[in-house]
Amino acid sequence: MPVVGGRRYITSTAVFLNEVIKLAICLTVALYEVSKTIPPSMPATTLFTNLSSVVFTGDSWKLAVPAALYTLSNSLTYVGLSNLEAATFQVTYQLKLVITAVFGAMLLRRSLSLGKWLALLLLLAGVFIVHIPHTDPNDFDPNHAHLHFPRSLDEWRHLRSVNRNMLRKRSATYEGIEEDLMLGHPHMNSNIGLLATIGSCIASGLAGVSFEKVLKDSASSTTSVWIRNVQLAIYSIFPSLFIGVVFLDGEKVARGGFFEGYNWVVWAVIGVQAVGGIATSFAISRGEHGLRNSAAGISILLSVLGAMWEFEFRVGGN
Repeated sequence: MPVVGGRRYITSTAVFLNEVIKLAICLTVALYEVSKTIPPSMPATTLFTNLSSVVFTGDSWKLAVPAALYTLSNSLTYVGLSNLEAATFQVTYQLKLVITAVFGAMLLRRSLSLGKWLALLLLLAGVFIVHIPHTDPNDFDPNHAHLHFPRSLDEWRHLRSVNRNMLRKRSATYEGIEEDLMLGHPHMNSNIGLLATIGSCIASGLAGVSFEKVLKDSASSTTSVWIRNVQLAIYSIFPSLFIGVVFLDGEKVARGGFFEGYNWVVWAVIGVQAVGGIATSFAISRGEHGLRNSAAGISILLSVLGAMWEFEFRVGGN
């Protein structure tokens, strides 16, 4: 996660803003759709009244479950990304395909051919291979690290000019030095990252199948996907705000502010997450499973190339 002013952004605020952006985009398009069904001379109050009657229909409550699951999945995704390499996370996240297939067979009575089940087993094997422990002599081991301490005035001046923006804690204690180093090079716990990613896959897979079931049960309804996205965003905002921002991270937000640690990278991630969530809903509504799987493969390749270029990620044998 990026560091701004010696502080990292709070993930729960990012999840909340993700839902706010999705709601703003979908609500704008939904307003445009509703405006085409009424005469131009009608006042704005009538437009909003018609929109609210469409959004809060009798079956809108069914989207509360997938909305809560999507919020949980997004929160766990940030935890997984914070503890796994980008390429490793992308490969592990493909477990969602297996989990979605299982939930689809259970809840939607969807049948898969033997070839597709074998392909999913190969996917499981690939994820397992990626997480096989391996040793690399070039890897950094914090337990055997050598800390070079400046011994001359020239070295101190060079260290000050290079690390001026990295060291934030003006302290001569070992605790302060360790905290400064952890801000620049945070320790990743692969076990926590793996568990968080698996949990995100389960929540996202179940949410996708639940959302698809709602769409199929209301196939005769004229409710558009944009309206469904508005309903999803409304039900997602409440748990992300009250459970994530207020209950879990309320103390951090009160101490450092809501936008603590934000920079353009954080905003870019939030924007991509919001647009990706909208695109996923359209893919589910149209049943474009082949395109979704192709996009997943392309995302893995792009993640590996980006990690190699930006983070000097080394591709191992597994």
